[in-house]
Amino acid sequence: MDRSQILEHLPGLRRYARLLAGDAWAADDLVQDTLERACRKWLLWRPDGDLRAWLFTLMHNLYLNQRRSAARGQWLDIDSLSETLAAPEDSSDAALDLERCLQRLPAEQRAVLLLVSVEDMSYADTARVLQLPLGTVMSRLSRARSRLRELMEAPSAPSATSASSAAPAQSAPTAKAATPQAAAPALRRLK
Repeated sequence: MDRSQILEHLPGLRRYARLLAGDAWAADDLVQDTLERACRKWLLWRPDGDLRAWLFTLMHNLYLNQRRSAARGQWLDIDSLSETLAAPEDSSDAALDLERCLQRLPAEQRAVLLLVSVEDMSYADTARVLQLPLGTVMSRLSRARSRLRELMEAPSAPSATSASSAAPAQSAPTAKAATPQAAAPALRRLK
């Protein structure tokens, strides 16, 4: 086994880690941890096996371990931090909306959706990577696609610049008026 066999899988590993972790720094750390574990556990890989599936399995298991250890960590009260948290200034990039919607999916559904849709893995390979029955993979994929569709099609809250253009389209005014500080960032549908 030479280095080039692993190098050809790095872009896919980085892409999957980035979408799984939701943060570029955490994704790079996850890829590095995956490669370190692959080097340590190299004797466990079967030469007749699928290297790509083995690397993705290592990464997924590391991600789950990190999530479990983070869950045992310290909890922060989001309400006390709401004044210091700021929304991004420019949310014009539609890819940000897709990524935001992906992060709102449950982790189990997001992992299946990313492996099948982004990494173009077969259902059988995805089931092997995630150590799930094939029917569970298909079910989670269906639920993930439905939920992602709902999130992307959800009506976005009108912003200050689009309030005048959105007013004629509304048939009845809403009873609740959201304050600008309480409004969540709007998600837009990709075209």
